[in-house]
Amino acid sequence: MRGPIAPPQVPLSISRADAFDDLVHDSAERLGRRWPQLSGVDFSVRDVPGVETAAGDGLGPGAWSDDAVPLGRFVAGEGERPARIVVFRRPIEIRTKSRDERALLVHEVVVEQVAELLGLAPESVDPRYGQD
Repeated sequence: MRGPIAPPQVPLSISRADAFDDLVHDSAERLGRRWPQLSGVDFSVRDVPGVETAAGDGLGPGAWSDDAVPLGRFVAGEGERPARIVVFRRPIEIRTKSRDERALLVHEVVVEQVAELLGLAPESVDPRYGQD
């Protein structure tokens, strides 16, 4: 007999990528309640930096200057294109061991990128930043 191991409504059937997308969405939603100006910002997830990026979108391999792999990126909006905050899934997954650690790191990355967008310190964006 072939088919899924678990029915779609069971958490087992959620892929790692979908679970990660949910973490980013939850973090963005939590910050959006405090900062209404984030309603026009596009939050997205990429597997790794520099892969499958459109030319000139600021996400290619030359988008960072040091040897560290970025965990997230803020791309300013231009014309009709809204500002974007991109979180890179694989570098975060490699640095975390559990779902709780991953959720904390994703939230920290989103807070850091929102802080860059708003021109504020991360502690101003989320007072609990760096405390967990």
